[in-house]
Amino acid sequence: MKQLWKKWRNDFLVGGGILILAFFLRLYNLTIIPVFGDEAIYIRWSQVMRAEPTLRFVPLSDGKQPLFMWAVIPFFKIFSDPLIAGRIVSVFSGLGTVIGIFVLTQLLFKSRKMSLLASLIYAISPFSIFFDRLALADSMLSMFGVWALVFGIITVKKVRLDTAILTGFSLGGALLTKSPAVFFAALTPTTLLLHEWPKKLKEKFNKFSIFVFLFTFTYIIALGMYNILRLGPNFHMIAIRNKDYVYPLSHILERPLDPLLPYLDRILEYYWILGPSVLVLLTLFGIFVGLKRKTKETLILLAWGIIPILFVAEFSKTMTARYAYFSVPYLLILASISLGAKLIHPPGGLLKLINENEKVKGANLFHPKGVSGLHVTVLNILFIIFVANALVLDYQLLTNPQTANLPRSERSGYLEEWTSGYGIKEVSEIIRKEYRDNPEGKIVVGTEGYFGTLPDGLQMYLANVPEVTVIGVGLSIKDVPQSLKESKAYGNKTYLVINSTRFLGDLDTPDMDLKAVYGKGTRPDGSHESLLLFEVVKNQND
Repeated sequence: MKQLWKKWRNDFLVGGGILILAFFLRLYNLTIIPVFGDEAIYIRWSQVMRAEPTLRFVPLSDGKQPLFMWAVIPFFKIFSDPLIAGRIVSVFSGLGTVIGIFVLTQLLFKSRKMSLLASLIYAISPFSIFFDRLALADSMLSMFGVWALVFGIITVKKVRLDTAILTGFSLGGALLTKSPAVFFAALTPTTLLLHEWPKKLKEKFNKFSIFVFLFTFTYIIALGMYNILRLGPNFHMIAIRNKDYVYPLSHILERPLDPLLPYLDRILEYYWILGPSVLVLLTLFGIFVGLKRKTKETLILLAWGIIPILFVAEFSKTMTARYAYFSVPYLLILASISLGAKLIHPPGGLLKLINENEKVKGANLFHPKGVSGLHVTVLNILFIIFVANALVLDYQLLTNPQTANLPRSERSGYLEEWTSGYGIKEVSEIIRKEYRDNPEGKIVVGTEGYFGTLPDGLQMYLANVPEVTVIGVGLSIKDVPQSLKESKAYGNKTYLVINSTRFLGDLDTPDMDLKAVYGKGTRPDGSHESLLLFEVVKNQND
């Protein structure tokens, strides 16, 4: 242990600092962005599954795999705020990815410096911080993907059954998390590029047979875990719901460039804004360097980082940043190549400033005789710009997300439109106070819609208040819905919660009293959505 500490002491200290920084950036002000539509659904499912064990597969009713929701359940015992309970799973998943990126980079390039750089880039990248702070399955999916590749590489390099089994567990976890895990399963054989194959054909065949045996274990375990979902009554809904989001394979013969080109442009925008900025240039340069110096390793990272993006862009019916997020870790590792590893030159790496006249032996990157100090200086400047941009955007996300420069689709969905949950927690506190003041009375809250931010977001916060009933009453509401009129007639305290764009009536109406208005993010045209809380009052004409 003393020798290990002496050899790795500095790396342990730096790595520990990166891990602490990553944890802080993901945990601080964790609820500053309000609950998002899918978060409300997932957390509400977790609450239902916790309350009723026979409904542990309820996410299958909407074609969603339940592992993320299962992972949320234990945290309800620790955190009173259900939103924190849901998001903390993504926080820990993000930390698992940070560690996985370090291990993966070390396995591929044998450079602790590059491994630390890759971990640091992921730790502070706003792309990772944004999604590692949301109660969505994407962070967990990303973590399983990284570890599946880690164990797959060890299996190929060491020819080990135990790591083949661990690869299967990682793939199985991914398949139980979200459907894009099929990309990980399909790309796992790319790790065979890293094996030192013998020259004789017979020996090659024997080695190949061994790997067929090992990866058979991998896929049996992964598929066995996935088929646990057949215990649920709605397993078939996964395939049905996937069709709502994905075009059939015949689409590539009908319109091969639509939506491929628009979506690739949008994904590049996500990577540029959330990367942020010059990280795109560092990634491109890292690809160039990697293909020249570590071709097989770079090709594997390109396969895991690019091929899924191409398929998503070609076959997805919709596109948001989270659909491309699971491929980000591999692109960030490629970016780290440009920032100095031993594969480029022995000590110091590209982060070490080299005089313009100094030549580095064996570093044939830009010209035959080596790397010039000018190139190194440019890369250092780009890295400093990346860190500065990332930390500024991180600060905005953690303190005032409304000021953050986010892609249009992300800002709209999470901060501006009906999917954004501004005001829901405040409304729940008003309802909770009403219950405390009159614990014997029944409270009925009607909300727009039947599924999503409302009513699930409100049910999520009021799950432990027994005398409150939250019901969906439809969309585009002009008058008091009949069900709420009946509730009021029965003597219940009755409310209506609705977004301003879904309310078509007059705010000053005799049968409803506007109790509170909660504004959301401002749109580009200066307008903004608001969440409205009405109390239903008895009409004097009744």
